[in-house]
Amino acid sequence: MDIFSNLALGFGVAFSPENLLYCFIGVLLGTFIGVLPGVGPLVTIAVLLPLTFGLPPEGALIMLAGIYYGAAYGGSTTAILLNLPGESSSVVTCIDGYQMARKGRAGAALAIAAIGSFIAGCFGTALIALAGPPLTAIALDFGAADYFSLMLMAVVFTAALAQGSLSKSIIMALVGVLIGLAGTDVNSGVRRFTFGAYGLVEGIDFTVVAMGLFAISEIVRNLEHSGSQEVATAKVGNLMPSRQELREAGFPILRGTLVGTFFGILPGAGQTISSFAAYMIEKRVSRDPSKFGKGAVAGLAAPEAANNAAAQTSFIPTLSLGIPGSATMALMLGALMIQGISPGPQVMSQHPALFWGLIASMWIGNLLLVILNLPLVGLWVNMLRLPYRWLFPAILVFCCIGVFSINYSPLDIYLIAVFGLVGYVLVKLNCEVTPFILGFVLGPMIEENFRRALLLSKGDLTTFVTSPISAGFLFLTAIVVIAMIVPALRKKKDEVVLDGETG
Repeated sequence: MDIFSNLALGFGVAFSPENLLYCFIGVLLGTFIGVLPGVGPLVTIAVLLPLTFGLPPEGALIMLAGIYYGAAYGGSTTAILLNLPGESSSVVTCIDGYQMARKGRAGAALAIAAIGSFIAGCFGTALIALAGPPLTAIALDFGAADYFSLMLMAVVFTAALAQGSLSKSIIMALVGVLIGLAGTDVNSGVRRFTFGAYGLVEGIDFTVVAMGLFAISEIVRNLEHSGSQEVATAKVGNLMPSRQELREAGFPILRGTLVGTFFGILPGAGQTISSFAAYMIEKRVSRDPSKFGKGAVAGLAAPEAANNAAAQTSFIPTLSLGIPGSATMALMLGALMIQGISPGPQVMSQHPALFWGLIASMWIGNLLLVILNLPLVGLWVNMLRLPYRWLFPAILVFCCIGVFSINYSPLDIYLIAVFGLVGYVLVKLNCEVTPFILGFVLGPMIEENFRRALLLSKGDLTTFVTSPISAGFLFLTAIVVIAMIVPALRKKKDEVVLDGETG
């Protein structure tokens, strides 16, 4: 089947009334949580994971994906109107978007953000359709050693690109791997890290970890800030940008799309880094950098395009290789596991309706977002007046009911409380949670492929370097590690020399 027949299959799935409804619910909910500060797609998807158990696989993935890329749209609305980013990736949008609103160009700023997001989203979806099949075909030829090296590289890349200390990120990834190995060993039948608890014999459920680390810890963190966000905004006015503004936005949208595409494919980079990088590139290539921060159209268009391109293209390694590039993508893989589908390149060959239906739904979802976002601006702004103390009890009860409904185990309720406390402490210690969750998801697969490779090679460790693909992944991993360690060692050496001179 060529790409056109595949897309025909996908649109047939996506245009079914049931999946259209799931797509609409996803993008609407995504826009809503993108607008609300403190409630991001990570938390929302974690809370809704148990609900996907009763949905068809196509509908579940279409809805969760809509939440993810819909949040990227919603975050720009309050960033432009109120200087209040709903998402961390929308922080850059505040810089020039809010200044345009103060100059009376709020409508034009919203329209430019929507146009840039739509173009970038469509480009990212097209890239998934084009790059997915060849990547999947290559991945199907991977051996156990190749998979081990690929997954190891993904974990190391994520730890290296995470914010904060490199040592903390590596430790977080290793702890995630260890917790992911809890349960009964498939080969020997030995119980590991169960501490005598029968409920841990089959391991810790992914949904429990996700809800605890993201939903519960986020509730605790937000409760530190009492009161509601009082907002006010002037009338948005005409949504049509001028010809000059459209000309100024054209090339920045294209450059931002390319930047977001690059960072979206990289494991661990994500939307926030791509939007900052796009802004800095525009400032560097601009003939008049002094206008940035004062309402520059390029300073709004490029980050918004990069933000949404990264949101779409992050599905490429997730769908094609089974390697999540971020914590949110790890939750998407968790939704596949809940449906009884093993993540990896076999998803495309064994479940083509799921793969191509999801891709087709992204084009539909991007179009729905443009139609939804601009008319509902006033509603989203009014939603910000809702005090968080009214939201968190409902979220908390929903988490407990959802977790209990999976295994009907009271232990899971205690575990989400434990992981919620752990997540809160990690935030206070400035530890990035993303390496932890990726380590938790990939840990069992890393161990399985490592042991399988050794069994096939009769214990010969050189199998990981004799395979060209595996050796290439290990070489890239070593380069990243060296690139991160050397500057840290130089900094430490300079500090020692400086202390010696001052002493």
